[in-house]
Amino acid sequence: MFQNRTEAAERLFEVIDARDLENEVDLVVAVPRGGLPLGRVVADELEVPLDIVAAKKLGAPGNSELAIGAVAADGSLWRNEPLIARLGVDEAYIDEERERVAQLAREKAERYRVDGPETVAGRRVLIVDDGVATGATMFACVESLRNADAASVVVAVPVGPPNTLEQLRQVADDVVVVEAPPHFAAVGQFYERFEQVSDEEAIAMLHGERPGAPGV
Repeated sequence: MFQNRTEAAERLFEVIDARDLENEVDLVVAVPRGGLPLGRVVADELEVPLDIVAAKKLGAPGNSELAIGAVAADGSLWRNEPLIARLGVDEAYIDEERERVAQLAREKAERYRVDGPETVAGRRVLIVDDGVATGATMFACVESLRNADAASVVVAVPVGPPNTLEQLRQVADDVVVVEAPPHFAAVGQFYERFEQVSDEEAIAMLHGERPGAPGV
C-alpha cells in the first residue's frame, strides 16, 4: 500500500490538502519514533512547528505485550476497560504501572527535545503517526493534548483498522486517514519498507531534517 513512511506522509498530506485543513492546524505533533518521518513532512508542508507527544502502552500483569491501556508523558491514562475487567486487573497494579510507564515516556520526550516542548494550550493540533492498530498509545496521546488545553485535536494516519478509527473519532475532533482496510494485523503489513526509525534519525527529523533513507 505504501512504499515507505515518506510516501505515506505525502499521501497523507494529499488527503489533508483535499479536505482544506491547511489553515486549521497550528502545530503538528508526531508519535515517536515511527511518526516522526511523517510528522516532519506534514509539518513542513503546512509550514507549522513540529513537536512530539510520547506515550507507552501499559501491559497486563504477567504479559507486558498485552496492552490494558497506555500512558502519556504527563501521566494521562487511557484504559481498556473491557480487558481490565475480563482479566480482573487490580487498581493498585494500574496505579503503580501508570507512574512507571509515564516516567519512561517523560524520559523519551526529554531525550528527543532540545529546547523544551511547544505550547499546546489554545492551538489547533494535528497528531501524526505511521499508522494505528489497537490505537492504545494514540488514545493516551489525544488525552494528553486535551489535558494540555489544545483548542482542537485531529488524528492523522496513513492506515488503520475501521473499528479503531471509529473509536478515535469519538475522542478526537476529527480523524484523517488514507486507507482503512478491513483485514488488519499490523501497521507494517501495509508498507513495502518499514525499517525501525533510530533515535538518532528521529531526533534529527524533529529538529528539521527531512527523511531521506530508503526505508524511512
